[in-house]
Amino acid sequence: MKSNILTALIVLCFLNISVAQNYKFGKVSKEELLQKEHPKEPTADAAILYREIKTDFQYTQDAGWYMVTDYFERIKIYTKEGFDKANATINLYKGDGEDKLLGLKGYTYYLDADGKIEEVKLKNDGIFEEETSKYVTQTKITMPDVREGCVIEYKYTINSPFIFNIDEFRFQETIPVDKVNVLFKTPEYFVYKTHQRGWVPYKVDSYSRERTMSYRQTTQDLRALGGPGLPETTTREVKFKEDTYTVELDNVPALKEEAYVGNLNNYTTALQFEMSYIDIPGVPLKTYATNWEDVSRSIYRVSEFGNELERNNYFENDINALLNGVTKPEEKVGRIFSYVLNKMNWNGYSSYYTSEGVKDAYKKGSGNVADINLMLVAMLRHAKLEANPVLVSTKSHGIPLFPTRNGFNYVIAAVDLPQGTLLLDATNKDAEIGVLKSNILNWQGRVIKKDGTSGWVSLSSLIPAVKSAMVNFEIKPDMSVTGKAKNRFTGNYAFEYRTGYKNLNEEAQRKGIEKNKTQAELSNLHFENLSMLGEPVSLEYDFEALDAVEDVAGKLYFSPMVFLATEENPFKSETRQYPIDYGYPMKDRYIINIALPEGYKVESMPENAVLNLGENMGSFRYLISQNGNKLQLSVEFAINKSFIAADEYANLKKFYELLIEKENEKVVLSKA
Repeated sequence: MKSNILTALIVLCFLNISVAQNYKFGKVSKEELLQKEHPKEPTADAAILYREIKTDFQYTQDAGWYMVTDYFERIKIYTKEGFDKANATINLYKGDGEDKLLGLKGYTYYLDADGKIEEVKLKNDGIFEEETSKYVTQTKITMPDVREGCVIEYKYTINSPFIFNIDEFRFQETIPVDKVNVLFKTPEYFVYKTHQRGWVPYKVDSYSRERTMSYRQTTQDLRALGGPGLPETTTREVKFKEDTYTVELDNVPALKEEAYVGNLNNYTTALQFEMSYIDIPGVPLKTYATNWEDVSRSIYRVSEFGNELERNNYFENDINALLNGVTKPEEKVGRIFSYVLNKMNWNGYSSYYTSEGVKDAYKKGSGNVADINLMLVAMLRHAKLEANPVLVSTKSHGIPLFPTRNGFNYVIAAVDLPQGTLLLDATNKDAEIGVLKSNILNWQGRVIKKDGTSGWVSLSSLIPAVKSAMVNFEIKPDMSVTGKAKNRFTGNYAFEYRTGYKNLNEEAQRKGIEKNKTQAELSNLHFENLSMLGEPVSLEYDFEALDAVEDVAGKLYFSPMVFLATEENPFKSETRQYPIDYGYPMKDRYIINIALPEGYKVESMPENAVLNLGENMGSFRYLISQNGNKLQLSVEFAINKSFIAADEYANLKKFYELLIEKENEKVVLSKA
């Protein structure tokens, strides 16, 4: 009897292992469909049950060497919030050749009322193509009949001639990844370096073995008299050593969204292959190991970049008239930048190579990022200013791990003035001189000078975004609080308000501002300078707060910061793996004047406090004083560095805890 039970247990264990390890396309199990939550991360809305990427190289006489990559993914959807994981985007590149998408298939699986597995096939109405730039086309898929508890899977193959530029292999996402399997095979002729990133440790195994490959070759029969004969096709075999790299990872935790993380994808665990050299028998060795100087020079030499910077005959007369009588460099920059902002419209495409060409873009009044910003550089140079293009990788593009032209996807302008270097981006109508969009504020850019030399430049603003607020309020006999607030915003704060509120009507503006002011109702809201670049944005409003004062046994308790106090610490995790990315330095200043109700006196009020974060990373100052029947509070909060390392996280979290505690301390009033 015991023997039978033991045998049954062994069989059951074997069956469970078989189910768990059956990762063939179309072999979704009931166990996967019945799973209600992720076993390791129960709050996950979805999980990648299996991801497989296999790449090898093939050869044809016409195409030469090309990569064949097979993708397969199986995803479990737990909740409605996970439905977006049933969508996928496939990037296909083009240039000297183009990627080809083959064999795209997908299914959605679910259990019917009788517990039977049903499947719904991905059809053409769930497949869309979109040309996002001159060099990239996206195929987007939306899986059919997605519901809570379902499992989706899809697979496809990409044939690519771009053996020098290989997309990174990702092992981590914002949902758990139960298992990922990567196989990368390359002929001995192509030697790659590997670059690992992310905080989840993994090992890249490698080995070599002999491979035999057959390919068809067509030659012309020259033996026939009177000229070439008929083409002759033969099959050839070639033997070579093949280098294989493998990575297998299980139970990869989800990347957690945290406050001020910037682009979370910059910290995902991933593997990148970089072409080092090509060594084909009978052909001279060609090395590709390079540095950023080489990359910069190679970009400058491309006609859609360097040549476009040399053109000026299309704008010469207009800029000469614009700058007539202007001698100050700062005024020249201001006039040229405003001119380009008003004349040019961005078509939504990002690239550091022009698409229309600066001359045609100027005539049309529109172009891609490079059309507009290289034109801006050329105009600044025409004005005898030291201006240069700056190559940028946007946050969505990531931080380049090694020197490669693919490390960048954007270009802006830099101009040197006596007070320092200003960075300009004329693709956004709400931009100001020296203020960049948040998606561009991604570490460093590569400035390329006329002589071909290059160097790194910080993209972070050196000038903080400043918010100044003057608030006056009084406590009414019915314990309500009424008052008026005047706010002034500069730098990136002003940019964000312009972007968010310029095109809204007054009611929508009020609701947008009120959403961030808990316990307060706003009225008479008024903006100024939302459309006036170079001027601070002003915001005034009246407010009423009904629950700001608490009456306990005849004593009144209230926070002198009312609805302006920080209520919640943005940093909740005990530890943090990623740096803190504020995007730009900032400084918030509040002057709050409080008229106390008649018949009451101050029994106690918060003590003054000054907090400092690290070595000049940030500070907080809280100073309160009484003058007769009025209180005045001065609060200043500053973050001086836009980028703070993860090892400072504990100090930063404690800094916010103390700040929040102080801002929410109460003044206590008792009857006089």
